[in-house]
Amino acid sequence: MSMRSLYLLSLLAAGGSAQAMSAGEYVAKAADCTACHTAPGGAELAGGMRFPTPLGDIYATNITPDKEHGIGGYSFDEFDRAMRQGVAKDGHRLYPAMPYTSYAKMSAEDMRALYRYLMNEVPAQSAANRASDISWPLSMRWPLAVWNRLFHDDQVYRPDPQRSAEWNRGAYLVQGAGHCGSCHTPRGWAMQERGLDGKEPAFLSGAELDGWYASDLRGMPPNEVMALLKTGRSQHAAVAGPMGEVVTHSTQYLSDADLQAIGNYLHSLAAEPASAAAVSAQADNQRGRASYAMYCSTCHGNQGEGSDNTIPALAGNATVTADNPLTALRVVLEGAQTPTTRHAAAIAMPGYAWTLNDRQAADLMSYLRGSWGNRAAPVSEQQVQEARKLRAK
Repeated sequence: MSMRSLYLLSLLAAGGSAQAMSAGEYVAKAADCTACHTAPGGAELAGGMRFPTPLGDIYATNITPDKEHGIGGYSFDEFDRAMRQGVAKDGHRLYPAMPYTSYAKMSAEDMRALYRYLMNEVPAQSAANRASDISWPLSMRWPLAVWNRLFHDDQVYRPDPQRSAEWNRGAYLVQGAGHCGSCHTPRGWAMQERGLDGKEPAFLSGAELDGWYASDLRGMPPNEVMALLKTGRSQHAAVAGPMGEVVTHSTQYLSDADLQAIGNYLHSLAAEPASAAAVSAQADNQRGRASYAMYCSTCHGNQGEGSDNTIPALAGNATVTADNPLTALRVVLEGAQTPTTRHAAAIAMPGYAWTLNDRQAADLMSYLRGSWGNRAAPVSEQQVQEARKLRAK
């Protein structure tokens, strides 16, 4: 079965909601255009979202069909060049914060469908683009041409003939429109992704980005992937941080067939063995145990078991035991809320930064990371302090 046939079947499998959107809108959902190109309180796809970088802040552009500020004057070939090469209509280079390194893998059919959607179905918004805060000479863009030559592969996704159509559909979505590696793959010395597909063990192995730790996706159970992407939570886990926006704006709209394909592809990627902490947190941490009993056990259970499909389990929780504890730590301090989707209502957890001092928060996190079979390194007061600074930004 061809990838196009599988795609058409996936739209049919999604039922009325998928039938109500055009092929181009479906591609836009898969590519999560809204999350990056819509500023808080701004018009949809009118740009303005701020992205911090080591060199300064940059801002997403207006991609509505407005002819002055948006992409209304783009021909398809110019749009295609921007999406695949990172070159705007006027010839200036785009920063690779715009994931053209992934979008380059999209098929010609999907790219044309996306173009038609943006030009014909999205309302034009006369919102001016904001220049980046990167100062000269670092703002010069000619080095991006060198960066592209070194790190950018502009080839369309090539199906693996040794794999099934479903596996290839999942790989296509993950590597291409879904641009999962933009957050979940660690970066190299030039901020390039250290792997663009499953051939590289670093691909989707987890990375810190914008104050959160995007978890390792390799080897995840397909059913868990499908549930998390559809509703924001699974039997034993829940999404947190920016991933909630991905579910809200993108993955909840994908067909079950596509979600299953993504899950099967991620499951096929060999997971790295969990690294043994040089010093594991101790379950007999009495101060941490006391804080857990006071603030956490009512919902998460005395053994960290949680409640199926409602309250995440803490025992065996990959976010809790990740080498980088940042996301779990921020959830403890700031709280979290699962996304509201067409399939499930949101569930909220309060934050405890107001009542836990740095030592108490570190003890609690260390208790979570060393109990019920968890064997991760303890958390220090300094890590808590750094996480609090992120909250203040």
